[in-house]
Amino acid sequence: MKLFTKKPIEVLLAQAAEDGSHTLKRGLGWPSLTMLGIGGVIGGGIFVLTGQQAAINAGPAIFLSFVLAGVVCVFAAMCYAELAAMIPVSGSAYTYTYATLGEFIAWLIAWDLILEYGLASATVSAGWAGHFNDMLEGFGMALPEKWSHAPYDFVGNQLVSTGSYFNIPAMGIVTLMGAVLISGVGKSAVVNNLIVAFKVMIVLAVIVIGLGHVHPEYWSPLIPARVEPTATDPSGHFGYGGILTAAGVIFFAYIGFEAVSTGAQEAKNPGKTMPIAILLSLGICTILYLLMALVITGLQPYATLNNDHPVATAMGMIPGMAWLRQAVNMAVAIGLASTILSLLYGQSRIFFAMSRDGLLPPFFGSINPRTRTPIWGTVIVTAFAALVGGLFPIGILGELVSMGTLLAFALICGGVMYLRITQPNLPRTFKTPFVWISAPLGIAGCLFLISGLPTPTWLRLFIWMAAGLVVYFGYAHWHSRYHERKMAGAAE
Repeated sequence: MKLFTKKPIEVLLAQAAEDGSHTLKRGLGWPSLTMLGIGGVIGGGIFVLTGQQAAINAGPAIFLSFVLAGVVCVFAAMCYAELAAMIPVSGSAYTYTYATLGEFIAWLIAWDLILEYGLASATVSAGWAGHFNDMLEGFGMALPEKWSHAPYDFVGNQLVSTGSYFNIPAMGIVTLMGAVLISGVGKSAVVNNLIVAFKVMIVLAVIVIGLGHVHPEYWSPLIPARVEPTATDPSGHFGYGGILTAAGVIFFAYIGFEAVSTGAQEAKNPGKTMPIAILLSLGICTILYLLMALVITGLQPYATLNNDHPVATAMGMIPGMAWLRQAVNMAVAIGLASTILSLLYGQSRIFFAMSRDGLLPPFFGSINPRTRTPIWGTVIVTAFAALVGGLFPIGILGELVSMGTLLAFALICGGVMYLRITQPNLPRTFKTPFVWISAPLGIAGCLFLISGLPTPTWLRLFIWMAAGLVVYFGYAHWHSRYHERKMAGAAE
């Protein structure tokens, strides 16, 4: 039964009320939290995966994939908002699951969240590197391919060598954003807010300029005919199944709003600010995603968008505006940095929460008393993301991140219903509307999108989770503070 020991809600609420140099500093209002969410959402999904998934899976109907993913996300976001306002501590889905479903499930979701945040950082860094390389080529300063592309790629189900050594730009941007994060949450918030404001302005400029040059004929057929699976393409694409597959793959693009919930312990007046920031960031970003999907598939035939910089390529095709390609590349190179910052922030705060519970070594939760940030946890997250981003391409990373995200969202929806039954009297400054409809729909929607992901992604997930079980039973299970507490109580 130790596997399903629950972390008492009373302990979580006591931790939320802590203050001092040993814990995180509450310094973020709803504008900074909203910008954190937008910074995490507007990233590799809008600038890279939108074009790639249009070319590979959905065709011009990629905007329908965003509609499908966005609807599922709304249900999950409302559940996140309720839990974040009620239990304003670090840890996000891990913390909420520990309080509702028990330690073992919490560990699995935490291990799953490493896919969600750590790999998402790497995924975005790979997209950043594609735009950065294209920008340098425009200035006649192209980096050698051996040092600017991933050394591995997947062809069908086979991992193959590309002949490159490392994607150095991807590794460099992750390292830089990790350094900014270590400098302190106040400085990080200022940097993030400036970058996000600039990035949103560029997205709006691309949409406004692009809408005046779209070719409606490129949207026909809206849903290309189904292409049957082959030995080299085992999943097939297009048709209604392609829309579902694309929705599952691009779902990771929405995880930025969840990064808001990881900052609950650093939020001012979290009962009010957390729901506002979560729902507002999701709403703004969903509208921008839909418009961007329509624009880039109207600027250029969808089949030509399968590259590392599809937005820049599409904008460069506008007659007389080839200069926009460089402008977009420079903007994306700056803008994607905030996405990486948001994701590294989220993962380091989850590690902080796990260390405090004894499930990770103490150094993951070590706080610098001057900056009030978890130094070593951030360093480790940064090193992991930099290494993965330097080795693997964006496509395969995006699939794994989406799988992890969808599993986490489904558990959060279940956790809200569980607490409504078991602890109905807990103060809730925000309640999920129509919870007995919206939460089950959130779970069903997540499982539906998971079903559309390529089969090999499941195998990679099982391998990753098996490794997580080894770590749990090798370390976490024996160091859990709540096992010790329960056994001490029994002895008394």
